[in-house]
Amino acid sequence: MIERPIIALDFASKHEIQNFLNKFPTNEALFVKVGMEIFYQEGPAIVRWLKEEGHDIFLDLKLHDIPNTVQRSMKGLAKMGVSITTVQAAGGLEMMQQAKEGLKQGSIEKDKVPQVIAVTQLTSTSQEQMQKEQLVQATLEESVLHYAKNAQKAGLDGVVCSAWEAQKIHEITTQDFMCLSPGIRPQENIADDQKRVVTPYKARELGANAIVVGRPITLADDPYKVYQMIKTDWRNRKNEQ
Repeated sequence: MIERPIIALDFASKHEIQNFLNKFPTNEALFVKVGMEIFYQEGPAIVRWLKEEGHDIFLDLKLHDIPNTVQRSMKGLAKMGVSITTVQAAGGLEMMQQAKEGLKQGSIEKDKVPQVIAVTQLTSTSQEQMQKEQLVQATLEESVLHYAKNAQKAGLDGVVCSAWEAQKIHEITTQDFMCLSPGIRPQENIADDQKRVVTPYKARELGANAIVVGRPITLADDPYKVYQMIKTDWRNRKNEQ
C-alpha cells in the first residue's frame, strides 16, 4: 500500500514543475508521476533532478513494443532508480516478462528492483469506445480482468486500473497485487475527460493500493492544501480500522 497520493506532474517543462513544487514545504518528500509529456521534453534529467530533491518517482511511459526492445529499454530505465514504471498489457505475456527481466538486469541495487505494472484500459476509455474503436467485443470489465490476470502470470507487480475494478482484480490475483488507480477526484461529480472517477476514500474502500491525482492538485490555487486534504481522505479508511 502506498500511503501518499502520487501527484501527476503533467507539466511541459522543468520550470513549471519547479514553480509548482515551490508551493510545498521544502522538506516534504512526495511521490510523483513523471509521464510522457514532461519526459519527452526534459528526458532522464528530470527524473535525476526530482530524485535529488528527495522525491520518489513513478515513471509512466507505458512501453509497448517487441519484447527485446522493451527489455533493453527497461534495463536503461532501471538505472534511473525509479520506484514504479509501466507497460501496456496489450503487448502480451512475453513482452511483460521481458520488461520485468530488463528491470532486474538494469537495477544497480538488486534488492531494489523497480516495480512494473501494466496499463489495462485507460480510465478515459468507455466500454463503447473500447468496442467500437479497439474492436474488443468483451465488456470493459472482462477486458481489464483478462489483462490483469495476464500481468500477474507474467510476473508483474500490478496494474493501472480504475478503482471500480480493484476488488475483482484482487479476487482473481492477490491482495498484494498492486491496483494503482488514476481518475481520482475530491468530488465524484468532477470528471473532466476521465470517465470512471472516484474520491480518494472510495478508492481505498474499493481496494485500490495506490492512487494518482493530477489536475485537482496541480491546478489548485493552494495545491499543498488540496494534497493534504486528499491524503487525509485516502488514509481515512485505514484510520477507521
